[in-house]
Amino acid sequence: MYRYTIIAVGRMKNKPLLALTDDFSKRLKRSGNFELIELNDGTVESEGERILDALAKRKGARIYAMAEEGKTRTSAGLAKELLKLQGQPAVFIIGGAYGLSPAVKAKADVLFALSPLTFTHEIARMLLCEQLYRAVSINAGSKYHHV
Repeated sequence: MYRYTIIAVGRMKNKPLLALTDDFSKRLKRSGNFELIELNDGTVESEGERILDALAKRKGARIYAMAEEGKTRTSAGLAKELLKLQGQPAVFIIGGAYGLSPAVKAKADVLFALSPLTFTHEIARMLLCEQLYRAVSINAGSKYHHV
């Protein structure tokens, strides 16, 4: 059983992206333990304080900070990495429009990039939800991910 949390800064204003994000969130909730926490935006520093407060309630979790300087993975590679957690919770952090504070990046166990490209936080949230669902599907042996 997996336990994944996404902490994301900012509201989803793009309705089609919100619908896709909600769809993948529902799929994740049906197949395990998933939570999406949405924090108010502000300055990078104030967002960072809110993120660190939310992280303090999730002791023992492996923390992935989404950052452009992070390491990319293949979908299969992410699935394998998450499988190795063996039930340890994982928290994924998506910053606001100006990224994450240095304090949040320093708290992270892993700096993770979805791509060498830059995405809006809304697109990043949708992509991360889809990739987590894909990883769960790969690890469950479902046909969602086919090669």
